[in-house]
Amino acid sequence: MQAINRAMNALRTGSGQCFGAWQMLPGHHVSRAIARSGFDWVLIDTEHGGIDDGAMHEAVNAVAGCGVSPIVRVAAGEAWMFKRALDAGAHGIMVPLVSSAEEAKTAVKYAKFPPMGVRGYGSPFPMGAFNISSSIEYLQSANDSILTIVQIETKEALENVDAIAAVEGVDVLFVGPFDLGNSIGCPVISDELHPTLVSSIAKIKEAAVKAGKRTGIFCTGGDQARIFTEQGFHMVSVAADMVAIGGFLSAALDHARGGQGVVGKPSGPYGP
Repeated sequence: MQAINRAMNALRTGSGQCFGAWQMLPGHHVSRAIARSGFDWVLIDTEHGGIDDGAMHEAVNAVAGCGVSPIVRVAAGEAWMFKRALDAGAHGIMVPLVSSAEEAKTAVKYAKFPPMGVRGYGSPFPMGAFNISSSIEYLQSANDSILTIVQIETKEALENVDAIAAVEGVDVLFVGPFDLGNSIGCPVISDELHPTLVSSIAKIKEAAVKAGKRTGIFCTGGDQARIFTEQGFHMVSVAADMVAIGGFLSAALDHARGGQGVVGKPSGPYGP
């Protein structure tokens, strides 16, 4: 199973870096279009995206079918949400708003089969996303073959980041710059991040590296992604479908009208 998890393999070898994109729109055709763009992983967003349970199941298998890792962001740290995402075949699960070591331990508990966790066994679906036919193989391999990613995006999480990073079973500390900036009084309102937010992001990366964990971050586009890649972040989100569609169409229209046709970032929570 580990051999199939493209994101996990990338994080564990070489530079440890891998690149992904954010899927917020439902539809397996959207999933495939993103996955075929060359990314290592696709984040299927059930927190802020318009993706319900059924669409999540379809997206997971569409992405996996392209040889790319489907990562599901659950809406909250609820056990049943973990169960649905993992039973669909997710190669990794991202948990938003983790603010303490106890919450991180709970995330690991929900993400793992016993004895490490309390995840229930019995779904007939996840084997397909790992290209295996045996449910026994899945049961025996899942704990070591699925990523557990916690988002650091609150003031409390920043204060507890060393303890969170030390939690066994957490693979990646993933920075959510927008919520983190809001929480510490430095909202992201332009391409230039507030110095306090910059230093806070650096603190998260330092804590993760010290604990032997990987770091990830959400970026608004390729330029910002390049910056954080060069800083040594491992799991870098490059673009989101909602931003990409609007940006491409606006640029194409501008070019048709005689402009420069430069792809821009629309205003809103996924683009300053």
